[in-house]
Amino acid sequence: MVKIALENPRVFSEIITHNERVLLVFKYIESVAPSSQPILITGETGVGKELIARSIHTLSKLKGRFVAVNVAGLDDNVFSDTLFGHIKGAFTGAEQERKGLIDRAVGGTLFLDEIGDLNPASQIKLLRLLQEGEYLPLGQDEVEQTSVRIVASTNENLWSLQRKDKFRKDLNFRLRTHHIHMPSLRERTDDIPLLVRHFLEKSAAALQKKVPTPPKELYELLATYSFPGNVRELESMIHDAVSIHVAKMLSLDSFKLHITRAQENLKDITEGEPENSLPVIFGEKLPTIKQATRMLATEAMKRANGNQTLAANMLGISRQALSKRIKSSA
Repeated sequence: MVKIALENPRVFSEIITHNERVLLVFKYIESVAPSSQPILITGETGVGKELIARSIHTLSKLKGRFVAVNVAGLDDNVFSDTLFGHIKGAFTGAEQERKGLIDRAVGGTLFLDEIGDLNPASQIKLLRLLQEGEYLPLGQDEVEQTSVRIVASTNENLWSLQRKDKFRKDLNFRLRTHHIHMPSLRERTDDIPLLVRHFLEKSAAALQKKVPTPPKELYELLATYSFPGNVRELESMIHDAVSIHVAKMLSLDSFKLHITRAQENLKDITEGEPENSLPVIFGEKLPTIKQATRMLATEAMKRANGNQTLAANMLGISRQALSKRIKSSA
């Protein structure tokens, strides 16, 4: 394996990893951060997109501030007022002029989170800002000019939104002059032990407790989970476990409860989906119930490294029920 050497490793110190894919992302960031062009950061919720944006700003060496705003759910007037500000008398209650976030970010970075949820009218204004460096405060006729670096992020698929006419094609292309995709936690499971140790120490310090010892089974359990909330979800799971732990060895109970609830919620969401959305593709000849049971049990045991308790948890049955099915299919 080729070692990936970073020029500025300290800039990424808040992102705990030794995963090669993530390190390659860091290397790309070092290359594009000095550019004045927009950067789009994509990735699932909880992967650390704002941490990436802050790293970009630090490496850019821009003298202005890093200013972040979540644009999800903002109607056009609120978006315009938040970013561009307004003049006195622009609307009822506007008793004095107010500068927008763009004014605070001059010479720096404006980070627009959840850009996939931006409404169509605001998309036009953002496109003008990106292309011409121009914006119009509410109630003002004279166009303002600005020099601000735009970094945007989303957990949505902008190509899919574009096909549904929910996101402008020209804005999509303009935003992704440089594109950074942050891998999900299930794509970097080799980082789980490192992250667990980090969050155990962090949570113990915050709660003024001794750092508990994680059982070996914890890593096996976490490796079988899909982590829809990614690193942020893992941190919450560990903080909850440390909050209630009383023995030297960390209990698995809170982790199992969290995973069970998450799987039940996923089941509720997926119920009623069409058959072609099922995660199993059947051949022309269907397996018998006994064959399908044996295949499921074998795959679960493989993923759980032979641990029946973890395998049973994955299948949503008790350990005793799994043991019975393994014996009956032998």
